[in-house]
Amino acid sequence: MSGFIEGEARSQAILFPDRLDDYIAEDNAVRVIDVFIDGLDLTNIGFKTVPEITGRPAYHPATMLKLYVYGYLNRVLSTRRLEREAGRNVELMWLLGRLAPDFKTIADFRKVNTKAIRLVCRDFVMVCRKLDLFSEAFVAIDGSKFKAVNNRDKNFTQAKLKRRLEQIDESIDRYLTQIKSVDRQESEASKGKTERLENKIVKLKKEIERLNEIETQLLATPDKQISLTDPDSRSMITRGAGMVGYNVQTAVDVKNHLIVAHETTNIGNDRAQLANMAKQAEEMIGTNELTVVADRGYYNGIEIKSCEDAGIKTYLPKCQTSVNQARGFFGKRDFIYNPENDEYVCPAGERATFRTSRKESGKIIKRYWSSSCVNCTIKTQCTTGGGKDVSVAGNTKLYSM
Repeated sequence: MSGFIEGEARSQAILFPDRLDDYIAEDNAVRVIDVFIDGLDLTNIGFKTVPEITGRPAYHPATMLKLYVYGYLNRVLSTRRLEREAGRNVELMWLLGRLAPDFKTIADFRKVNTKAIRLVCRDFVMVCRKLDLFSEAFVAIDGSKFKAVNNRDKNFTQAKLKRRLEQIDESIDRYLTQIKSVDRQESEASKGKTERLENKIVKLKKEIERLNEIETQLLATPDKQISLTDPDSRSMITRGAGMVGYNVQTAVDVKNHLIVAHETTNIGNDRAQLANMAKQAEEMIGTNELTVVADRGYYNGIEIKSCEDAGIKTYLPKCQTSVNQARGFFGKRDFIYNPENDEYVCPAGERATFRTSRKESGKIIKRYWSSSCVNCTIKTQCTTGGGKDVSVAGNTKLYSM
């Protein structure tokens, strides 16, 4: 006795071998995947369910879809990893009936059935609705950056092209200077070096021609940006660094953490995505009283107004972009609006009353200020000018000196 738990001997024969089904618990998620996909009408969704008369038999779309969904739930996105898992993972052996498609077949399935897979996501949401999993009608919206196949060297903007052309011009000038220096040395070695430098200059001139062609294509695009490998991908900032990729918007149910709606965009920020995703979530859930929560990256007056018009409640923090507050002065929150008298109360307790208005960008801008700023005891904490006024456009407060 070793004193430890011991396993079975590998050479031990078993009279009645275990069934593969015995290794999968009754509450295992793969059983849900199996039942859900078997219950779909794959033909109406868009999958090809009629096999070819000739040629090698193909895998059934249900089999491939089960593999794809399993990989999604377990964060196995690589087709090569899915191929390996299908040959060694007991859950996948049970789910696929011991079938193991190669990585190319998995990749082609994704590529050919992109729209149909999206409809599967829609049908999953419909099932969740029938099970009353979205009863609270409360979703959280956020965006995630996904790196594209395209790398930064295959993505071009006007600034990148200009910088690259300047670098090429500097290289050509440097090579020409080196050629002049080498020409003064009459030897076989100098002749060979001159030829190598001239070949480099020829290659750089060809690169200039290629970049000029790219610039012509770039100027024809709406956002003045072009990607060569993934045409739809765009350069965007994530965690302080640049990357070429996509911004995937997702609306998630706050109770059961189920994805209600998703959409892939190539816009680097979330400013214009709130209303679109909220309306998609409202339609998918099938409710007229949706509540949405998002981070301050979604704060946009037009988007919030669009949600209110659609009957969608939104909760998100307002962006703190006050220059004065960053300099140590009183910020926007320190000025309290009194709707009864249509006036603001400053941190010193003085009244800033309505004075004048103007029209700017189609909006009426109302201005408020107090006559007590000159003699105020805490003026140095508020402004460096003679006084401070409060400018208001609709529900948006604008502070100026």
